[in-house]
Amino acid sequence: MASRVKSSGLGALAARAALTWIRRDPHAGALERTNFHGRTVSLAGGPALAVGATLAAAAGAPTAAATAAVIAAGATSGAVGLYDDVVGNRPEQKAKGLRGHLGALREGRVTSGLVKIVGVGAGALAAAALLSRDPGVRGRRGRRDAGAARRTADVLLGAGVIAGTANLLNLLDLRPGRAIKAGVIIGTPLVAGRGGAMTAGTLGASAALLPADLGEEIMLGDTGANALGALLGVALAAKTGPAGRALALTVLAGLTAASEKVSFTKVIQDTPGLRELDALGRRPAP
Repeated sequence: MASRVKSSGLGALAARAALTWIRRDPHAGALERTNFHGRTVSLAGGPALAVGATLAAAAGAPTAAATAAVIAAGATSGAVGLYDDVVGNRPEQKAKGLRGHLGALREGRVTSGLVKIVGVGAGALAAAALLSRDPGVRGRRGRRDAGAARRTADVLLGAGVIAGTANLLNLLDLRPGRAIKAGVIIGTPLVAGRGGAMTAGTLGASAALLPADLGEEIMLGDTGANALGALLGVALAAKTGPAGRALALTVLAGLTAASEKVSFTKVIQDTPGLRELDALGRRPAP
């Protein structure tokens, strides 16, 4: 318990310190955006969460392999997310969804969104490969002599869970506080048991920034949402074996496919309970 509290506190302190430092930077104005209410908010919350959550999760990781996996997933997802947040705002970068980015590629244009997708996937694959070398991870227990094909399948499933969770949190980051609330729901069960301090650090950083996110002072953007999701994906992959990862990946793939057809925001607004939870603590509309 003490290690979880310590990691949570470290995450909160690191995220707040990073946010203060970023907002005081002379170039912080480049991170300002207009949100859905027409208010000016700062994307500084994204890198602050990515830095704070990654540092705290790495400090709370139970093994060297898990630490390396956290850094690979969190830092890479945050970095490519920041690139997309900054560069993707340019007119020539406008493309939506995987189809849009692939369509631009066929025209000879590499969008910042495609760079983000590839970067998140590469970070997830590296993290999953590192986890596969950790004898304490459930997917490796009792299977030191597993064949190469089985080990490869384990790594691919883990990578899918990590990248899929990063993408899900990014899809949900359309209203103040929504991605962090979803992250808390996903991450709370992962705080229990081995490696729980790793997730506690991630949630501590998120909780520290939630009031500013709900108050529409900051937004996570791709930087924060992708990093938060990737770190939770690492924790989930570390706690599940092949069957658990396959189930998680199926759910994530289903939600991603549904997002192409259905508006998550509309579903939330039309569902009692979800509507109230989504609006909880949020600044009233102007």
